[in-house]
Amino acid sequence: MLRTSLSLAALTGRTLRLEHIRAGRERPGLRPQHLTAVRAVAAVCDAQLSGDEIGSISLTFAPQSAPRGAEYDFDVRDAAEHGSAGSVTLILQAMLWPLLFADAPSQVTLRGGTHVPFSPPYHYLEHVFRPAVARFGVEFEMALAAWGWLPAGDGQIVTSIQPVQQLQAVDFKRLLLDIVHGLAAVTNLPADIAQRMANRTANLLREEGLQPAVRPLRARGPGPGAGIFLWLPQAGFGRLGHKGYAADKVAEDAVAELLAFIDNESAAVDHHLADQLLIPMALANGRSTFTTHLLSSHTMTNTSIVRQWLDVDVTISGREGGPGSVSVRGIGYQS
Repeated sequence: MLRTSLSLAALTGRTLRLEHIRAGRERPGLRPQHLTAVRAVAAVCDAQLSGDEIGSISLTFAPQSAPRGAEYDFDVRDAAEHGSAGSVTLILQAMLWPLLFADAPSQVTLRGGTHVPFSPPYHYLEHVFRPAVARFGVEFEMALAAWGWLPAGDGQIVTSIQPVQQLQAVDFKRLLLDIVHGLAAVTNLPADIAQRMANRTANLLREEGLQPAVRPLRARGPGPGAGIFLWLPQAGFGRLGHKGYAADKVAEDAVAELLAFIDNESAAVDHHLADQLLIPMALANGRSTFTTHLLSSHTMTNTSIVRQWLDVDVTISGREGGPGSVSVRGIGYQS
């Protein structure tokens, strides 16, 4: 809700007012990741802010200019008292859409969590999200400068964004899914953990008649971390390791999620991408469509938010929690 609204407020120039932010959570209000996103998008459109502090349950965001292309540098730790592994990938997604229609190219450097729970890992954005949105005409390049896991954070991604005049609608069809690419990675942990995750994943995929292309990697980082990240065209799945979570089990859980997607033969995109495609679909010129194996609560909520900001025609077939399809006639937004 916050990130989508920030993006669309910056693009439309309309003031955003949020109340009761995360009111039902154990720690309500803005957390470091959210506050960094607010300040980052505010910098893009010179927004005036009220309530921009940790723990705030209300926020006013009033853009004062059209999005401006520039060099931007934000660290989630600057919004936290004791450091933070808040997700930089979610912050980037909030900044991407206004910067895509800015007056000049941009370079965005973000520091914090690159592979953390409840957010797309860097490799999802690089190998699933970026190719998918490129079909609309979105142009950006990414680089992982440092790995950032929970709780240490301190990872870094650098993104270059080229502005566009207009996005064009896309009809997402199911693509060939025979080869599964992936990365089994660790930092500051024994290399054999990565190898075990990769080997178990490869064996499971072969049993299902799929061709694995999963690489083990031992990298450097500010803290220990482990995870496996798998991707197909228009879909990605993974698991983060933690103490007591065996390497084989990490691999098995990631593969199980991937197979659940493959087993639905009509699904073109995974449920995470379904949520993330709604903004470009709403902004594009023409009608965009996709099918998914799971209509998540995030997709349904994001649809509602987009409808409030933009005069779009959205049609959803299916029920939340099950497979479905989404069709959006965009507004043909132009910079």
